[in-house]
Amino acid sequence: MVAVREPVLKPVGITDLRPTQITVGMREVEGKRKGWREKKDKKAAEFLGKHMIPVILGPSDRLYIIDHHHLTRALHEEGVKDVLVAVVANLSMVDPGTFWRVLDNRRWMHPFDDKGRRRDYKDIPKSVRDLVDDPFRSLAGELRRAGGFAKDTTPFSEFLWADFLRRRIKRRLIERDFDRALITAMKFAKSQEAIYLPGWGGPASLD
Repeated sequence: MVAVREPVLKPVGITDLRPTQITVGMREVEGKRKGWREKKDKKAAEFLGKHMIPVILGPSDRLYIIDHHHLTRALHEEGVKDVLVAVVANLSMVDPGTFWRVLDNRRWMHPFDDKGRRRDYKDIPKSVRDLVDDPFRSLAGELRRAGGFAKDTTPFSEFLWADFLRRRIKRRLIERDFDRALITAMKFAKSQEAIYLPGWGGPASLD
């Protein structure tokens, strides 16, 4: 493996980028779409220049996203064709099986579906347009912004919170009354039950 972390100044087509996870929170995506629409042309160009997408160069010289899946999906939905990327590591020399094992070992992938079940790497979509909605990921993101837990460098920390909430809150509550689901999530986030999670800021009572 060769670590490079070099930007690719030549624009790369969003539809050519491969995800390394199965789901996103579509509410999160919608928020990023709104933020993008609020930018004027000059600010939009500056934003893209400052938010390069981190990728791994994989077999057959394909580029695999390892962060900013929500932003990439949002930009795609808004009609953006190309983005700049930063190549974090070159794994183009390894076979596909080894490639996915390395990504898994380095925590550069999250092969879990919208029910929190681990899946085979072959189930990961080939394009950001095929990423599946996980409402619990949206709830976890909003919970962090509301102060339920602190931003943390732990890989996929918000997915860990999503799985924690998945076992305690019904999906239909999120879909029917997001604000009420957030209030419930906040109570659980401040409880001792969440002490093992990254960014935990408790304790507090569930009463």
